[in-house]
Amino acid sequence: MAAPAQVDNTPLESKAQLVAYLEKGCKPADQWRIGTEHEKFAYALRDLRPLAYEGEPGIRCMLEGLQKFDWQPIYENGNVIALKHPEGCSVTLEPGGQFELSGALKDNIHQTCSEVTEHLRQVKAVCEEIGAGVIGLGYLPMWTRDDISWMPKGRYEIMRRYMPTRGSLGLDMMLMTCTVQVNLDFSSEADMVQKMQVGVALQPVATALFASSPFVQGKPCGYLSYRSFTWTDTDPDRSGMLPFVFEPGFGFERWVDYMLDVPMYFVYRDGRYVDVAGKSFRDFMDGRLEGFEGQVPTMGDWQDHMTTAFPEVRLKQFIEMRGADGGPWNRLCALPALWVGLLYDDQALAEAAALTADWSDAERQALRDAVPALGLKALFRDGTVQDLAKEVVEIAQGGLQRRRRLGALGEDEGDFLTVLRDIAERGETPAEKKLRLYHQKWGQDIRRIYEEFSY
Repeated sequence: MAAPAQVDNTPLESKAQLVAYLEKGCKPADQWRIGTEHEKFAYALRDLRPLAYEGEPGIRCMLEGLQKFDWQPIYENGNVIALKHPEGCSVTLEPGGQFELSGALKDNIHQTCSEVTEHLRQVKAVCEEIGAGVIGLGYLPMWTRDDISWMPKGRYEIMRRYMPTRGSLGLDMMLMTCTVQVNLDFSSEADMVQKMQVGVALQPVATALFASSPFVQGKPCGYLSYRSFTWTDTDPDRSGMLPFVFEPGFGFERWVDYMLDVPMYFVYRDGRYVDVAGKSFRDFMDGRLEGFEGQVPTMGDWQDHMTTAFPEVRLKQFIEMRGADGGPWNRLCALPALWVGLLYDDQALAEAAALTADWSDAERQALRDAVPALGLKALFRDGTVQDLAKEVVEIAQGGLQRRRRLGALGEDEGDFLTVLRDIAERGETPAEKKLRLYHQKWGQDIRRIYEEFSY
């Protein structure tokens, strides 16, 4: 994420303003768009070490190299820490140098996948020049926290200090994980509620289908998505399954109340991040925030604060699906296809809602707890997550077929689900495939993962 622009300096004087901000996200269906984000690990070809910011190869080199493709730099304290493109996409850095594409808003998955393809082409061209590589996995497979260099971004310094006070794996999450996510629209408060409920309930199914992080420090770790597991001990104040989403009366105001209770990290003023970690945004609204007494926040402060909650599904003026491990090109296209198929077609959304309607809070939580270790083999009622995955993929397939967004060859978006259908039918997650290779073909040499799975 780049340094906040704070384009909206409107003073916040009431909770109603915060509710109204979310309501502005409502759009008619013909204006719904797709925004896909994915992260990847960058490493040096000579020794497979994660790239530091400085040096060659290094993250700064990558950011500077991409500028020949019309990317414009964004600076913080003299360091280029992000890039913007005229077409509306951006490149940002996660704390450990994970290289992220935040895609432009697209009408269909064909466009999204073309964007991903072009981005990876550009990144690979730059990497070839500097002796680097990039790989899509959920968790860094063969290094430790001490091997990772922190990126020069002020907000990360604040999070770095605060995270260990709230859980034992927060720094691992920041430095060692990569994800792919999709951001989707809603037409009304009721539509948002239904999509949030389906998204939260089915997020563990997506986690299982995309599980691709079975190694820690070069060895099998006992989990198929260690990335997902790190979130279970990161910060309970700002992560988790959000049972209140299923309570009667859930809507924009209830989300605002949730965000008001998420402890703050920072206030951005005069080009720097001021540490207010653990403090209350409610106090800020009342002019009682320590160090800012007598001041009230701006809408820009609220927009910044909304980025500091990390649940499985996050609401802004759109909905973010956040449950999947990073992966190869075809799964970067499959993740938006899955959720667009489920949520952007009325029949598919109704079918997904019916599938999950009678699940209890305890069942949803048990599903989320089991999937990081067991993946598709996790039990659910009289079956397994594999059974759920097959049904969910078929619902999404129907939704994409009915959308009728056709590619250059007349194909619908359902083709992008082929990889997920194969995973669901076989019952072998990407993580289990890697474990099989590790024990057989690779002779337990974890370095082989870079040979076979780099972009």
